[in-house]
Amino acid sequence: MTKGMKEGEANGRDVYPDIIDHPHWQSPTRPRMSLYDRSAQFAAFDALTGYTDMVREEQRVTDTQRELDADALEALNRKLSLVADAVESGEHPSITFTVFVPDEHKAGGRYETLTDRVKHVDMTFRKVVLMTAEGYGRVNKTIDFDRIYAIHGAFPDWPDSAGD
Repeated sequence: MTKGMKEGEANGRDVYPDIIDHPHWQSPTRPRMSLYDRSAQFAAFDALTGYTDMVREEQRVTDTQRELDADALEALNRKLSLVADAVESGEHPSITFTVFVPDEHKAGGRYETLTDRVKHVDMTFRKVVLMTAEGYGRVNKTIDFDRIYAIHGAFPDWPDSAGD
């Protein structure tokens, strides 16, 4: 019995005697495919395209924006007033802001610390305009008052309590 054959199976040499000893056919117009390329045809593929990215995105943790109490809000307002007064008098103080940056893809966001010189404090639109410009049109960075969590700087009469 031939190696690899089981009892009762027909012998290939008996069943296909007319083709068994022929050389392997090769196309005259196409190059022979490498074993690597042949095996790649049968390799596993990602049937759920983007699923891995979606799982990673779900695993990414975001913070929720913390609400400040009334005392902390008042301290932040006093600090913003001091910064606004300094800017109006011609100074551009360097201030460190802790701000909440909302996430673009899911609920929540993260807290970042920005240190920059203040160009303008807009009380009407409730924004702080920083000196650094960014983007294609070179627009100055702005911070919404509602996103500010803490303000730090070097002012002599800086309120100490909240926002630190």
